[in-house]
Amino acid sequence: MTDAPFEILGTPQKGGFLIIGDHASNRVPIDIDLGIDPAFFGAHIALDIGVADVARLITQDARFAAYLGGYSRLVVDLNRDAHDAAVIPCESDGVVIPGNDLGSTEKEARLERFHSPYHGYLAQLLSQHRPALILSLHSFTPALESTPQEPRPWEVGVLYNEQEAASKLAIPFLENAGYVVGDQLPYSGKLLNATMNRHAEANNIPYIGIEMRQDISSYPDGQARYARTLAEMCHFVSEQLGLSI
Repeated sequence: MTDAPFEILGTPQKGGFLIIGDHASNRVPIDIDLGIDPAFFGAHIALDIGVADVARLITQDARFAAYLGGYSRLVVDLNRDAHDAAVIPCESDGVVIPGNDLGSTEKEARLERFHSPYHGYLAQLLSQHRPALILSLHSFTPALESTPQEPRPWEVGVLYNEQEAASKLAIPFLENAGYVVGDQLPYSGKLLNATMNRHAEANNIPYIGIEMRQDISSYPDGQARYARTLAEMCHFVSEQLGLSI
C-alpha cells in the first residue's frame, strides 16, 4: 500500500513490548498541498522529532516492535479522535495551514484515507499480537514558538489517563536514571490521550506515555541515551507488574 499510514519495525509478538509513535513521520503525500513553507516540515509542528530514531534503536532488541505513523501530523493527527476539530489542523503553534481548510466531504475522505486505516490496523495488530506493555512515544519542544518566554525544564514527561500503575513505576525509574521528569507534563494524559484511550485503556493493556524533549531527542547521543533508558524502563516496569515478557 503506497498510502499505508503506518510503518512497522521489528516483529510484533504476543506478550512482548510494542512502541507506538503516532507522530513519527513528516511525510506529506504528493497530491496534498498544505500551502506552507517546506521548512516547516522539519519542525515540531510536522512530527515528533526523534521518535522514529529512538524507536529504531530500541527495536534492535527483538523483544520490542514499533508501530509508527507514516505521515505528518499536519496531514492528519493520529492521536486525536476523528470528531476532534484539530484532527486535521488548520493552525499549529501560530502557523496557519491553508491546505487544511477543507469541506466536510474532503475532510471525511482524508480521515478515511489515513486515520481510519491507521487505527483499524493497530486494533487488528493488538488483537493478534497482544503486547504485555505498550510504550507510547512522543516528543515536545523546549518551548513553543508562540510562547518562547515559557521554557519547559523537563527532560522527559510521563503521561497517563485512568491507568496509572505502569506510569507511577516509570517516574521514579526515570528520575533515578538522571532525568528531570514531568508527571503529566508538559501535557496531561487526561486531556489528550486518544490513541492510548482507544487501544490500551479500552483493552486493559498496560502502557506508559512518554514525551522526550526535542533538544535531546534530535541528536544521536541523546537518542541513544533515551533508547537505552526507555528499554530498561520497560523491562523494569514489566517485572514490577508481574507481566510475562
